[in-house]
This record gives sequence, structure tokens and C-alpha cells, in this order.
Amino acid sequence: MDETDVEQVTLALLDAATDKDSEVQEQVRKSMLTLGKQQPDRVLAMCQDYLLKHPKLVVSHRVVILQTIELIVGCRIEEISSPRIKSIISLASDEMTRSKEVIPDWQQAASNILVAVGNKYINDIMEEILCKFQPGLLPHFFVVQTLANLSDSNVYGMVPFLNAILGTMLPMLSMAKQDNMKWVFSSALCHFSNSILEYLANLDKAPDPTVRKDTFSSEIFAAFDILFSNWLQSRESKLRLTVAEAVGSMCHLMASDKLEEQIPKLIPAILSLYKKNNEHYVISKSLCLVLDASVSMGSRLLETQLDGLLLVLHVQVCAPVEYSNPPTVKNHNEVLRCFSLLANSFPDRLVMFVLQKLENSNERNRMGSLVVLRHLINSTTSTMESKKLLILASIRQPMADQSNKVKKRVVQVISAMAHHGYLELEGGELLVRFIVQHCALPDTYGRGHRPTDPEEVTNEALRSMCDNTLHLLTTTVGRLADVLWPKLLYYLTPSQYSNATTPLCKSLIVLGSKKKINQESSFNIDFTQEVNLPSPQILLVRLLVNAAFPFRSRGHGAPSLSLLQILSINIHPKTETLWEKDIPPLLSTLEESTTESLDKKQWEEKLLKLLSKTLATIDDDKWVCQLAAEATRYLSTYNNALEEKSFLYRCLGATLQQCFNKELVKKQLQEILLAARHHDAVEREGVAMGVGLCANSHLEGTLAKLEEFGKSDAFKKSPSIFNILKERNDVEVEKVKSTLILCYGQVALNAPREKILTRIDQDILRCISKHFNTKDLTMKLSLIQSVGLIAKAISECVKKQGYVFSRKQELITVMLDFIKAEPADLLRTPVRHLVMTTFANLMPLEPALSENESFDLLKVCVNGVFSLPSETHTPEKTKEEETLDPTQRKALYKDTLAALQELLKSVLVKDPTPDGLQSVFKHIESWLSSGQDHQRERAVTVTAHMLAFYLDTLTVKNMVSFHNLGALLGRLSPRCSDPRTAVRTAAMDCIHSLLYIQLRYEGFSLDYKDDGVDSLLLLKGRLDNPDPSVLYKTCSDLTKVMSKRLPQEQLTPLVFMLFEGLVDSQPNCCRASSVILNTLLKNRGGGLQELVPEMLEALHVRLQNITEEQVRVAVGQTVLILASQHLQAVINALVNKPLPYDSWTGEMWMALGADPLVASQILGMLMEKLLIMAPYVDQRESMMRGGTKKVATSQPLAMTCGLKELLLNGQCQEPAVGMFPQLFSCLTVRLGASVGVSAPKDHNTKQTASVHVAGVAADALRILLARAQLDEVMKRLDEDKAWDAIKELNTHITGVTLLARAMAKHAGPRLPSIVECLCPSLNNIYECQRITVTAFFSELLNHHVVTELMLIDVLMNNMMERISDPCCTVRMLAVRGLGNIAVGSPEKVNKYAKELLAAMSSGMEERDDPGKLITLEAMSGLSKVLVYLDKKNVQLLVVYIFMKIKPFLESENDDIRCASIHLMGNLSKFGSGEQVFKDQIHNVLVSLLLHLVDPNPRVVKACKFSMRVCAPVMGSEQITAMFQNHLHDEKSLHYGEFINDLTKYLIQDFPGMLNFYHISVIQFFKSTWAEVRAGAAMFIGFLLGNLQEEHFSHLNMGTITKGLVMLLQDPDPVVRVKAAEAMGRFH
Repeated sequence: MDETDVEQVTLALLDAATDKDSEVQEQVRKSMLTLGKQQPDRVLAMCQDYLLKHPKLVVSHRVVILQTIELIVGCRIEEISSPRIKSIISLASDEMTRSKEVIPDWQQAASNILVAVGNKYINDIMEEILCKFQPGLLPHFFVVQTLANLSDSNVYGMVPFLNAILGTMLPMLSMAKQDNMKWVFSSALCHFSNSILEYLANLDKAPDPTVRKDTFSSEIFAAFDILFSNWLQSRESKLRLTVAEAVGSMCHLMASDKLEEQIPKLIPAILSLYKKNNEHYVISKSLCLVLDASVSMGSRLLETQLDGLLLVLHVQVCAPVEYSNPPTVKNHNEVLRCFSLLANSFPDRLVMFVLQKLENSNERNRMGSLVVLRHLINSTTSTMESKKLLILASIRQPMADQSNKVKKRVVQVISAMAHHGYLELEGGELLVRFIVQHCALPDTYGRGHRPTDPEEVTNEALRSMCDNTLHLLTTTVGRLADVLWPKLLYYLTPSQYSNATTPLCKSLIVLGSKKKINQESSFNIDFTQEVNLPSPQILLVRLLVNAAFPFRSRGHGAPSLSLLQILSINIHPKTETLWEKDIPPLLSTLEESTTESLDKKQWEEKLLKLLSKTLATIDDDKWVCQLAAEATRYLSTYNNALEEKSFLYRCLGATLQQCFNKELVKKQLQEILLAARHHDAVEREGVAMGVGLCANSHLEGTLAKLEEFGKSDAFKKSPSIFNILKERNDVEVEKVKSTLILCYGQVALNAPREKILTRIDQDILRCISKHFNTKDLTMKLSLIQSVGLIAKAISECVKKQGYVFSRKQELITVMLDFIKAEPADLLRTPVRHLVMTTFANLMPLEPALSENESFDLLKVCVNGVFSLPSETHTPEKTKEEETLDPTQRKALYKDTLAALQELLKSVLVKDPTPDGLQSVFKHIESWLSSGQDHQRERAVTVTAHMLAFYLDTLTVKNMVSFHNLGALLGRLSPRCSDPRTAVRTAAMDCIHSLLYIQLRYEGFSLDYKDDGVDSLLLLKGRLDNPDPSVLYKTCSDLTKVMSKRLPQEQLTPLVFMLFEGLVDSQPNCCRASSVILNTLLKNRGGGLQELVPEMLEALHVRLQNITEEQVRVAVGQTVLILASQHLQAVINALVNKPLPYDSWTGEMWMALGADPLVASQILGMLMEKLLIMAPYVDQRESMMRGGTKKVATSQPLAMTCGLKELLLNGQCQEPAVGMFPQLFSCLTVRLGASVGVSAPKDHNTKQTASVHVAGVAADALRILLARAQLDEVMKRLDEDKAWDAIKELNTHITGVTLLARAMAKHAGPRLPSIVECLCPSLNNIYECQRITVTAFFSELLNHHVVTELMLIDVLMNNMMERISDPCCTVRMLAVRGLGNIAVGSPEKVNKYAKELLAAMSSGMEERDDPGKLITLEAMSGLSKVLVYLDKKNVQLLVVYIFMKIKPFLESENDDIRCASIHLMGNLSKFGSGEQVFKDQIHNVLVSLLLHLVDPNPRVVKACKFSMRVCAPVMGSEQITAMFQNHLHDEKSLHYGEFINDLTKYLIQDFPGMLNFYHISVIQFFKSTWAEVRAGAAMFIGFLLGNLQEEHFSHLNMGTITKGLVMLLQDPDPVVRVKAAEAMGRFH
């Protein structure tokens, strides 16, 4: 290769080095580096020359070239000649210093070259640099910078020069006036100092081990003096920092006496920098170095600077540390290192300073002081030993700080102190208390909230930290065990520590277990000695109450029980065995439970049982009495936790049960009743339960105490009560009475059964009955609860008392309030039952209730009973009441329902008329269709009883109209198929009663028996069978009876009520409504002609809410029944429904297809109309714009919609199959005329109907195929997404093609009749219909089935006729059809050879072909036909065709490009062995190769095919094998590797063609497609890379170089990248 070519390429790359695209830049650099690695001297020379010839080159461009030089030098330094190295050094030095101004990027790049060369040629570099580093002259900025960087990169090479450099530099320092020069000198001195220190630290590796620190001391000090005295005070902060850093590094190299002299000035000067600079890390680092050097040489003057040092360092340590900002973290660590250095030399001064600073209440100040204190405790253990007591005393002040941030630091200090023996000393217990207090912190935020201040320490975070600290102190600091045990027990009982219970218990468990296992004597606690600890009794109570609410206070239940087990012998020696047996099962229960799943009542009972067993086991009355007394005093602790207090009352009651001292029992009861906070419901309940439990063992004493309390001053409204119960007002007295009432109820519940019977009346009821007239709601509720409890204890006793009051209205009002107070979804007490029984007894009495009063009473009672849950529903257990067992609940439900029935009967007696019946029924009506089974059962059962009672007591004196019969039957009859048996039978009873009531009103006598109505009793027997078909048959039979007995005027309300039943809550009843409705209409619908429109509209509305499929079907039957009776009316109504039909109208249409005869008539009529009516009209788009649009005509569109819906009914299959060819042809042609057609405007809204005109026809056709059971056709069309295509204008032909394909493959036998029906449409005036039919026939020719069915001639003739159609699209489809014969009937190709070749040739020359579609079809068709044509028919035309298609290879139309390449491949078999054809293949080889990266994947695939089949013609076995192995259609091709290998074979097998090939490739440098241009560059690159020297004579390197240089300026970056890559192969 000519050197000039390499130089041209290198020059082009140098020119492109600053390309705007980063990838191109990167590739240019890579190529330059590649060339540089191959020929380093030449490329470096080019780079040098380029820079020299372009002195005004922009800086960024120079930088790239200099960087390239640096990279080549860096990796090829050993191979570069010495003269070149010297010239590079000279160039870099010149580039670096040419501009006196500092231009960082440029000069830094030049400097980097010198540093890279300096790693090997340090002497040459120094020779060059020192020329520009002359005494007396201020050097260039980057000369100094380069020296500094060299001292870093080559320590051992540079240090020997440093003494001389420093000597030269010192005078220059005073000459430096500019800040940047001062900065670079300072930076260099810093680097030099660090290099010297590194050299001295590694003398064993150094070339000159005789070098000593004092070698540099005098020069370093001289430099120090200038930097410190003059430059450190600069106004420029960057300079100040660099000087400070240099000064710090230089201190270690200064003589000790010189450093000592400087300390009084140096330290204040460095400290003063903090105020002048925002970046403190460098200052702290420098200060640390100074202090380290001072301490190392034992400075005596350092102490004089201590005060100032500490103050400034303290300010620094208090500065906030941003962990996202590393310099602040580094600064913090350097400051702490300074404190450590000072602490080792001046411990007393430092500790006193920090402790004094702790007294400052400023938050930041304290936090910083605590950080230092913790650091000193951890890092200087020995020096802190004597300061422990002082530190302990001083930490108290920050412990009182309110800031969580300060507290967090305090906890960290306490943790450090604990690990260094502080907590065992006097005062250490305060630190423990601090930790425990903060384990008990409440949450800062509600759940889900987050702090807005990122530095905020929330209570949760601080608490968690304290939890962990307490755990660590317990488990990792062994000597603290005796400090923490048993003292931590103190914190368990005060309420302010309740939130710390969990961590406290866990720590005590760890400590206690360890001591117990090791049998340490300290495990046994002497509570008489440990006076601050709670007593064993209080510990037992506290831990039991904790356990009762196990998931509160961060889950303290399980830890409390576990601790109780550990403490057993300390609570009482007798408890150990019992608790070891009983507590573990309780813990297991908690492990398996959650807050939601734990049965709270059962759990509390288990704990009370454990307490009772414990007290029985202890068997020490004195101990038990002490427990009772202490627990009573402890009650007030829980004033803010009433549920816990309530449980403690129960514990107290259980304790008093076990107490034998009756006087103490009375005393404790007195204290409980007096001290209780009666205004709170939870506490009242707790007191009552406690008193009740006590009564189990002390009934006499408890009742006596309650009676005494009832007479005490607590119930007197006089000033004397102030001394006992402070300032009780009237309301509070009522609350105390409520407590007393509840106590009596609980006493009745808990007292021994054998004793209570005699005490109910004389003691309990006598005391509470006087409160019945109270107006206080609390007392009312207490009365209800108390009566409920008494009823539960002795229900029969209560019933026999007969609590009936004579004041009717007052009692009704009070009792209604009682019912309203009951929870609507719960039946636990007999309140409803008792109240309604009372109402029933009161109703007959005067004065009678007004209409409104009666309505309110019935509403409350009916809703109050019907809304209750099922009697089998188990209510959640609560502490307020015992849950009823299933038997009691069932009885209570039964009594309540019976009481309601009696109440309703008493109302009917007052007004036994249809209106009276309606006044009761309107309260029940809505419940009949409830979604809850038990509610419907109650409603129908009550209705049945009510109607039976009404019939039994009915006396007809005058002829009265039973005007609500139809509505009642409509409501009740659907219930005969209810899912619940009881509802069905009760509903039948209702209908039986209703029909007899109608007979009575018609005048029939009381003893008259009607056989029809009585037959309902026989039907009732069938209702036990849940089989829906049986039930619906029963409903049908029932309807026939109703139909006979129903007056005509009641028919309409019954029908319209049944319409409502279609949307009942129960699907079965919806279906029953439809059965009854259809049966009724069949029998009596003929007389409803005038109501047809209204009925259809009602059905349309109901359909919108019906979800049950069977009901929807039944509604369809309703429409069909109406149609069979009033056909014209129904059809008219449906045809005139607005388009598009909604789904409900559609269902009505579909219903008409259920009768095959009717369906057949409708189909014939619709087809006839569709074939003769105009499918659309042309309308102007607007007055402003020209042009027209096609708008569908309304009638054919509506008919198509109706036809589609009709076909959806599977029962119309028989007529659809019988008329299939006609229907298929009709809908296909209709579809062709619908594509691209707009919907018409709605006459009412004047808005265009949202109907997809073609979509409707396509849907109808799809449904027709389904009806004809052409499943495979359907499957294929769905897979191909044909339906989407066929209804859109731009894809319609594709859709029709897919339809024809599917029909040909899977419905062949049907084609002859379809073709026959379609043929007339080819001459249709509508162009769109001709296109559709031609497309269909064209695709049929693609399949052999047309030959088998002898349709080939018909279709071919039709296609030949269409070749001259005026429509371009039809002609294109005809050409396509002719080509398809090669696929469908290849054996017929030669028969039609002449016609086919003529048609294809004329197609390729078609002039009226704007999109070249006909040309494309002609080429594609010819490709297919050539496969089967005999050689004799084609041979003479091969070269002619080849020449004709060659221009199309570079067509911008992807499809034409693809087709022409494919056709070329198919021509190859006709040219094998012909030299002229071989030449043609070589002519297009380059084009095919480059189109392998064509942007269109189909073109790539065609190229692969053609190259595979043409390969044998080329005459190279290697290339043939390569094409056939690598060019597979589905396999991806690594183009670069492929072209690389191919060029090797081309060079080897066709050296004579290389000139032709490379000229052909160069032509593609101007291709339209960037991918092809990039491919051409790659081709040339690999050709050059693989070419031996002797073959270069075949190539025009000048043209290649010129072309690549042009491509390097291509607008597409991909092309530029590949051009640059190709240039990298010029070596």
C-alpha cells in the first residue's frame, strides 16, 4: 500500500477527530490508535505534522490529537524510536507552553504526554522541562504542574531531582504574583513533600537509600516560610486551601526546632482559615498533619495553642454531617483525629473542655460535645480511666435535654460508657433509667406518616435505639448483670414505663434465666431488702394484666408471661411447679394468634383461671388478702387504660373469691364501689363483673354491701356527699345507679344457682325495679343489660314475674327506645321479644294508636326483627355479655318472630280490609326479595301466617274489590322457586290464601271449596324437591290456576309486577318470574295487543339489569310469544329501534330466530332487499370543502344489523345452512360495498350513528360461517386476524384474500355454488364490489381445489377478462390471480404459458400504475411461474428478463426491490452453464451483498435466497459452501465476520475481478440507504485488511481513499463510524 494512502487516511481521521457524534469520535480515536499501534512512528509523525501545519486549530481538536499521541506513547513506548521520543517531548513541551495564557484542556493534554513519556525517559523529560524552568524566570503554569504530576507517577525517578528543583524554585516563589501561579507552586510543593515522604518510607526499594529527611529540610522550610507568611492570607479561597494542604504536608519534612518556632503562628493561621472557606476538609486534614508532626516531635509550645484549638475544633465537630456529601464526613473524621491526638498529650485539659461544653444547652453544641466524649471514651481508654466519676456527673445535664437528636447522642455515649465500666459506679443507675425511659417513648407520628425533616430523630427511631442498647447491655456486658438484676423490675409497674415493658421483660428473662441456670444466689430476690422494688403481689397483678392484652405496648403479653414463669419462686415458692405446667400452653396460644384471631373473652378466662389456680395452690390467706388490698390500691394506676382496669377488677373479684376474711372482703368491696369512676361505661362493666365474681363465694355479704351502698350518701343529692364523692352532679348519681344495677345483674349471673332463686325477687328485682321510669339513657341500657343477665341466669323466674305496666303510651315510647337501642345486627337479649309481646297485649286497649304512631311502631318492630342475622350466625364474643348458646339463641329467635306475628295479627284485627292488609304488607314487601335467605324466610313466613289469619277472620258483608290481588300475586308467586324450601312452601300457602280471599270477595261462601285452588296444595308437595326443572314446572302449573281465577283488570298489574320479578335478588326467582310470565301470556296474552309497545319497552329496560342467562333466554321467549300473537307490531317496533342496536334490542332480534320457519321467511326477505337496494349514496363532505363521501343507506344497514342478530340464534341453523351459498355471496358483496362507507345520521339526534358499516356485514358473515359449522375456516380466519383486515378500506383486499384462502382449504365442496352466485357481481356497476369478487377469485387460484372442482377454466377466463378492467386495482388483482396458478395448479402452468408470460411482461411495462403495484405483482407472479415453466418456453427470454429487472434492484420501493431480487434467484436455473448468465451474476453480486444489510428484512431474506441459488453459477466452491451454510432465512448473520471471510475468498478465487468489485462497491458510497453505505465502507475495509501486497495493484487506492474520506463526512453517524473503522485497516 502506498504510504500516501495511509497518510491521506490518517489525515482524514485527524480532520474528523472532533465529529459531533460521540460514537464516531470514539471510532476515529480507535482507528487512529490502531494505525498508531501498527506504525507508531509514522502516525506520531503525522500527528506532529498536523499540529504544526494547523497552528490555529481549535483547542478541542488539538486536545483530541494530543490525547491520541498520549495513548500511542503509553502502549508503544518501547517500540518508538529515540529520535521520535525526543521530537514528541519537544512537541508536547511546545504545545504546553506555546500560549502564555493558561488553557487547561490543551495544556493538560500536552502535560499528560510528558508524564507518560517520563515513566521511561525521565532524564530526557527533565532535560526538556528544566530548560523551561530557569532560575530567575517565572516558569509556565503547566511546567510546574507537570513536575508535580511526575513526582506522583514516578516517585523513585523524580525524588533525586527534587533537591535541585526546590533550589531553583525557591527564588521563583517570590516572583509569583498571580494566584494561579501561587496555586501551582503550592500544589507542586504538596506533591513533592508527599513523594519525599513516600520515598523515605520505602528506602529499601529506592535507587538511592542514602537520601535523608534533612536533605530537604532547609529548602522545604524556606518554601514554607513564603507560603505561610505571604500566600496563606490570599483572598482566593482555592489558593488558601491548597497552601494550607501544602503547609500540612511540609511540616513533617521541617527541622524540629523550625517547626517549634512556627507553631504559635502556624496553628492560629490554619484555624483562621475555617472562617474564610466553606470547604473545611482540607483545612482539617492540614491541621491534623501539623498536630501529628508537633506531637511526634514532642512540642512544648503546642499547649499554649490548646484553648484556641479546642474552641475551633469544637465548632467543626458540631457542624452537621451530610452522609450524601463525602467531604463533610471526611472533615468530621479528621476533626475527631485531632481530638485523639490532643487527648493523648493533654487529657485533663481536653476532658474539662468537653465537659464544660456539655453545659451549653444549644442543640448542635451538645451533639458535637457528646460525639467527642464518645470518641474519647472509645479511643483513649487508659487516659479516661481517672475521669470516670467526673464524666458520670457531667452527663446528667445533657440527659435532661428535650431534643431527640441530643438524646440519640446521649444513648451512644451511655453505650460506650457501659462497655468501659461506668455503669457499675455510683450514679450509673441514672443512665439505666434514661435508657428505660426512652424505651417507653410514644410514637411521634400516626402510622403511615413520615417526618418531613430528614435529620429529625423520631420517637420511634430513638426508642428502637434504646431497645437495642438495653439488649446489648444485657447480653454483651457481663459485669452489668448485677447492676440490672433485679433493679430493672422497678420499671415494670409505674404506668409511665408501660411502653418499655417488652424490652424490659426480654432483658429480665435473659438475666434471670442465666442466673437461674448458674444457680447464682443473687437470683433469689429479698423484697424486704430491695425496698424500691414492687411487691410480689403487684408484680403478679401487673404481668397478668399485661398478658390479658398481649398485643398492646409493642406485644408485651408473651414477654410478661415468660418473665412471670422465670420469677415464679420470687413471687411465691409454691407457684413454680404450677406455672411451669400452665404458662407454656398459654405462650403457645399467643404464638399461633394475631390481634384479630385471638378469642379475647376465652383468653381472659384462661388468665383468670390461672390466677384462681395460683391462689388455691399458694393456699395462704394472709398472702391472698395482701394481694387483694394491694391490687385495690393499684387500680388507680390504670385510670388511663380502662380495658386493663376492667380486667384488674375481674382479677380482684377472682382474688376475693379465694379470700376467707369476710371483713376484708366487705372493706375491699366498699373501696371498689366508692373509688370507681362510674361515669365510664367500661369501668362500670368492670366493677360489676368484679363484684359478680366475688358473689360466687360471698353472696350474702355482696348483696348486703350492695344494699348498703344503694342507701349511702352516694345517692343523695346534698352537700354532705362532697366528702365522699367529690362534687357529684345529678348525672353522676344516675351513673352510680347504673353501676349498681349492673352489679345486681352480674351477681345473679355469677352467684351459686342453688342460692340465687330465693334472692331474685326480694333482693335483686326489688332494688332495680324502682329505676324503670328513669329518663337516663345509661340507666335504660343498664336495665336492659341487667334484665338480660338475670334472664340468662333464671329465665323462667323472670318470665313468671309478669312485668306489665298499665301506662300504655309511656311504656310503648320507653320500649320503642329499648328496641332502637338494640344493635340492628345482633340478637343477644330478649328485649325485642318482650317488648313486642307487650305491644301485642297493649294494642287492643284504648286509646287506639294514630296512623302515624302505628306506622312507626310497625316499621321499628318489623325492621328490627327482619334485619337480624341468621339464628345460626355466631356473634363475636365481647366482654359486655355472655354469648347465648345455640339452643337459647334458637328459642330467642323463635319467640321474637312469634311475638312479631302476634303483633301484626293484633293490627289486622283493628282493620280487616284490603287496605288494612296493605298497611301491614308494605312493611314486609321489600324484605321478600332480600339477598339474605333467612330474611326472605322470615318475611314469607310472617306473610303466610298473616294471610291465613286474614282469611280465617274475614267476614264479607258487602261486595268489595280485592284491588291489590294482582300486585300481591306478582310479589309472592316467584318465591315458589326460592332456593330455600321453607320460603317456597310458605309462598304457596300465601297464594292459596290469596285466591280463597278473592273467592270470598267474589261472594262464595265460607265452606266453598274450589278444586283448582285446592290443587295448589298438591303442587305444594312438589316444592320439597330442589330440582329447578321441577320447581319451574310447578310454577307453570300454578300459573294456569291463577290464570283461571284472575279477574281481567288484575292481569296488567300482575304482568308488570312479574317484570319487576325478573331482576329479583335470587336467580331462581328471576327464572320463576319468567316462567310464570310466559305461561300467563300464552294463555291470556291475546288480549294485550294495545300494550305490546309498552311491554316491549318494559322488557328492554329489565334486560339491562338481568344477569342470569336463563332469564335472558326466557325474556327472548316472551318476545317470541308476543311475536307469534302480534307479529307485525313486534317487527315494526324492532326495525325502528335506533342504530346501533344496543345489546338488549339485539337479544330481542335474536329471539326471533328461535322459530326456523319464521327465520327462513325473514332471511329470504332480507337478502332480496339487500341485493336490489342501493348500498350507499355519495354525499358532499361539506359546503366549504370539495369531494364526496360514501354514506350508507339506512334500510339496508338496519337489515344487515337485524340479519346479524338473527343469525346469532343457533336455532336458525337449518335455514342458514340451506341458503348458505346465497347468504355467503350476498354478505360478501354487501361487505365489499360497505368498506369505507360512513354510517347515516340518526333522525332524532341528527348525530352520525356509531355503527361500523363494514363491521356489521363482516360480523354477519362470521356468524354465518359458524352456523354452517365451518369451524376450520373460522379458526384460520381468527388466527390470521382476517376480520380486522376485511372491514377496513386499506386492508380489505388482504381480508378477502384470507377469506378465500380459508374457504378453499376447508370448505372446497361449497365453492362451485358460491362461485356461481358471485360471477354476476364481476360486471357490477359498483367498482368496490368488482374488487372484492376479483380478490376472492384471485386467491382461489392459489389452491389446487379449484382444479379438482373443475373451476380452473371459469376462474382463468374471468381473470383474463379483468386484465383489461378500467379499475387499476382490479387489473392488479387479475395479474396476481394469474400468478397464483403456479401455486394452486402448477401442472396447468405450461398449458397457459403463452398467456401467462404475455400478461406478466405487459404487467412489468404497465404505465397506468402509480404505485407500481401491477409491476410488483407481475414480477412476483413471474417468480412463481418460472419454477414450473419448461426451459424451452423461457430460455430465449432469460437475459431479456434479467436486463429488465436489473434497474429494480435499487428501487426505493421495498416490495419491488424484494420481488426483483427474488425473481433473479428464480431465473438462475434457466441460465446455468451459460457464460453470459455467470457474468450477469458477478455484475449484481456486490448489490446483493450490500443489500444483506438492507433496512427491510424481507429484502434481506430475498438476497439470502438469491445468493444461495445463484452461488453454484459463480464458479467458486468455497463461496458456494459459504453462501449455503451461512445465508439461512431464519438465522441472523454476523455481517462483519461474513464480509471479512468473503473478501478472503474473493481475493483467492477471483483476483482478476477485484478491480470490478471495488469499483462496484465505491458506487454504493452514494447509496440512498445509510445501512448500505455503511456496508460498503465495511466491504472496502475488510478487502483492504485481507489484501496481500501483490494485489494492491488491482485497486485504485486513490479512489478508495477519496471515497472513504467522503464517507467520513456522511450525515449519518453509523456510516461515519464504519468509514473510520475501515480507515483503521490502512496498514
